Amino acid sequence: MTSFQEATAIRALDSHTYLANFPDEWCIGSVPHGGFVTSCFLSTASLHFSTTHACRNQPHTITLHLTFLRRTSVGPARLCVRDVKLGKRTSTVHISLAQASDASTAEPSVVGYLTQSNLCGEQGLSLPTKWSLHPPPPPRPSFPSLKPGTTASADEHWTLSPPLHPRFRKAANRVRFYLPRHGQFEPGMADEWIRFAQPGARFTQESLGFVADQFPQIVEIYPDADADADADAAPGSPDGGKKKKKKKRQQEPNWYPTVVLNLDVKKCLPAEGAEWLFVRVRAKKIENGRMDLEVVVLDEGGALVAVSNHVCLILGAGRNMARGGTGDGNEKASKM
Repeated sequence: MTSFQEATAIRALDSHTYLANFPDEWCIGSVPHGGFVTSCFLSTASLHFSTTHACRNQPHTITLHLTFLRRTSVGPARLCVRDVKLGKRTSTVHISLAQASDASTAEPSVVGYLTQSNLCGEQGLSLPTKWSLHPPPPPRPSFPSLKPGTTASADEHWTLSPPLHPRFRKAANRVRFYLPRHGQFEPGMADEWIRFAQPGARFTQESLGFVADQFPQIVEIYPDADADADADAAPGSPDGGKKKKKKKRQQEPNWYPTVVLNLDVKKCLPAEGAEWLFVRVRAKKIENGRMDLEVVVLDEGGALVAVSNHVCLILGAGRNMARGGTGDGNEKASKM
């Protein structure tokens, strides 16, 4: 098993071309996890600005916008960087990711713009906004009580929750999810505390892309309103006859491919990394097989670390596992 740091390691081919490798254990089904791919973009920008543009002292990505054009696949990936604007306080680059035997001629699978700065050296006007999470999450856990070797009931408000469909969502096995013991506050929203499953592993700036896309799937923890309605239907009616079929369909995993992912980083994590992060994910509208997600990331002290917004599709797992092309990156149609 490769660690997150090993899996997101980037190698420079020249001053603006970089190579990544996507392992199977960081996939959802056969497709590399979207947050994992996002972290590879962050790692590429970090390496680019620590080597090619080291003199600018802009080590941190403060904004990221990615568009996922085609599904990615296990194996090597080439990331090409184009310097769009190099400035004194911020610089912006365009990065495209392609996978093929000849990645220089392949159509890109993921493209994005990233803005770099120095979070530790920012200066300027600051004002209190009184912002807070609403509704408030359960009280912060006693972190020692959540570590391996403690009893399942050690914390009053939070409990370890295994990921749903772990054989399909392999990347989810690489973290530990702690969810509210008494359930989520309302439909369409989920709170969690997370840490890496690997002992001693910590979250860094580059791992924020993965964190912003690692949470309980809103659709699969949603109250089954359709089943409740079916239960009230008259026996033998067409509506009543759907109850068993709906329940069976909900046992199957879904795939939620990301169409667009935005990340706004507010805070620099400690140099040694963070062991724990809090994540709240919320959907405003789930309709016709598409949903939005707003993701808020806080540190152990409750400080805002990052905000992320996603547009996702809702597809059956079979769409993930069915290979819609040769995998050489040159398919004309999107395989989502």
